Amino acid sequence: MPIPRPEHRPHIKAAATDPYERGVARGEQLRDGIPAAIEVYDRLFALGGITTARVREDAERALDAIGAFRPAARTEISGMAQGSGTEEWRVAALNARTEILARSVAVPPGECTTIVRRDDAMGTFGVQTWDWHVELNGMWHTLELRGGTHDVVGLTENGILGKMGVNSAGLALHFNILGHVDDGIGGVPVHVLAAIVLEEAGSVAEAVEIIRGAPLASSGSFALFDETDAVLLDMSPVGIFEMRPENGTLVRTNHFLTPTPATGEKTWLYQPDSGERYDFVRDRLVRRQPPTTVDELADVLVTGAGEPPVTCLPDPDKPLGQRWAGLATITLEPATRTARILDGTPADIGVRDWRVLSAG
Repeated sequence: MPIPRPEHRPHIKAAATDPYERGVARGEQLRDGIPAAIEVYDRLFALGGITTARVREDAERALDAIGAFRPAARTEISGMAQGSGTEEWRVAALNARTEILARSVAVPPGECTTIVRRDDAMGTFGVQTWDWHVELNGMWHTLELRGGTHDVVGLTENGILGKMGVNSAGLALHFNILGHVDDGIGGVPVHVLAAIVLEEAGSVAEAVEIIRGAPLASSGSFALFDETDAVLLDMSPVGIFEMRPENGTLVRTNHFLTPTPATGEKTWLYQPDSGERYDFVRDRLVRRQPPTTVDELADVLVTGAGEPPVTCLPDPDKPLGQRWAGLATITLEPATRTARILDGTPADIGVRDWRVLSAG
């Protein structure tokens, strides 16, 4: 099934020291895009048996948690709602969409694959696929935010503060979703936490300190790396667990890699697919010469017929909520403060052009 691509993918810029003004600027540029994303997520929430009243209640609880942890992040959400002419709780629901969908009885999430390489000679660099519902392919954009503690470039969905990116201090963040039986509402949503980390942290160590101080009620994984350090986190309601590179490499799909959270994993969400992708990528890395560039690393993620779907294409025969697609491919390089974003799967490299963004 061909994936529909917008003729011109939006690139959102906002430069303001005041988070409310930054949010307003983002919202004004997404006056059509945020309502469009809300409409699709409303359909996914309903498909998962989550009522509008429950969505609103969850969104307002998420706002309270965000405000208690980082008032500026809540203020930026308020500004985005104002700028887009949208109710605040609606934008909050987008930011907490992972946590709200954890209640779903019918809509499992999509999958992503991430690799980070740490080499003494070549530095640190990473790549990931972002795989999600094909219906949301028109609902994401690249972004360039300036005026906070650190400038940030990367990718996120309409109305959501952050996702993957790199900042002007040289901290990079890749993002995968995990699933734990204790996941729910009540903590800082993982997408909001990603935005906070990229704005505030100047190193891997600072990022981990922020994350350990955040109240978490849901699960996810951040691959965090700067010019000299790299760590992979299992983040869950039962704790934060660190993994360091093995033979210079971190690999992440969508299952826990440390024993404590793994005992409560929602294995029915991602397995066996996640384990198959993880083993395939690790085996391919062992059999090849170690990648020395982001392009070589991205090539590891290209798969075809008969192989685990690291390169993810949607099944047109599946209904809403089950058509997973590779919406984007992202490379991050801390040394140059550069994010490259491809509107497509790793198999589209060389066919489509990268959008290159610098936070330097």
